[in-house]
Amino acid sequence: MDEGDQRSDRGAVAAEYAILASLIAIAAIVAVTAFGASVNGLFQLAVDNWP
Repeated sequence: MDEGDQRSDRGAVAAEYAILASLIAIAAIVAVTAFGASVNGLFQLAVDNWP
């Protein structure tokens, strides 16, 4: 394997990590959007019932 192949492999790996990070960020945003209101309701219930 020559140096040019290693450089292109490194670029491919970086692109794969960027795609993976983007998918994780999208999943986190979707989860927060989907469960945000119910979690907020749970915390509000706990605060309302605090002695």
